[in-house]
Amino acid sequence: MSNNNIEIEAKVLLSEEDYEKLKKNFRYGKKIIQTNYYIDTPKRDLKLNNIALRIRHLNNEFTLTMKTPMSEGLLEKNETLDGSVALLMIDDNKFPKGDIHDFLELLDIDISKLKVLTKLITERIEIQYESGIVSLDKNTYNNIVDYELEVEDSSMSLAKQLTEEILNPLNIKFQFNTISKQSRAMSSLSSKK
Repeated sequence: MSNNNIEIEAKVLLSEEDYEKLKKNFRYGKKIIQTNYYIDTPKRDLKLNNIALRIRHLNNEFTLTMKTPMSEGLLEKNETLDGSVALLMIDDNKFPKGDIHDFLELLDIDISKLKVLTKLITERIEIQYESGIVSLDKNTYNNIVDYELEVEDSSMSLAKQLTEEILNPLNIKFQFNTISKQSRAMSSLSSKK
């Protein structure tokens, strides 16, 4: 089964000190640990087509997600995977059949070359804040740890406004981040060579 949605998020990379400062305000938030397995070909054919692909393991469930850019936000296509099907992709690079598989074939992506290139583990604290959802993340990938605030709302201007309302009272200097977790994790592979 698959579904589509539009994701609009304002993101800010944080220092560890600012992360700890914000964490005090998130102590009643919902705690989540998720693992993302990022998929592409060794030549990064998906990236060349502005496509991001991952399997997320969260609460004993696996979801295959494909993201493509839109004028504002990202179009997300999600497919719930049976655990054994997900593990065949994660462990053996056997890409699951379904709508995402069919879409990639239409783009002439060689499905047989798709494989998990890296993974990222996120320790997330999530709260509902005004009209948006706010996530405070500690991300670990390829011996790197980074910290991020994500604010999701119905428009980018609302998400950015909420971000400022959260960070300004704490005197946290920030710049909006446009580099996704997947891009950071994949780029760190290149820097390890």
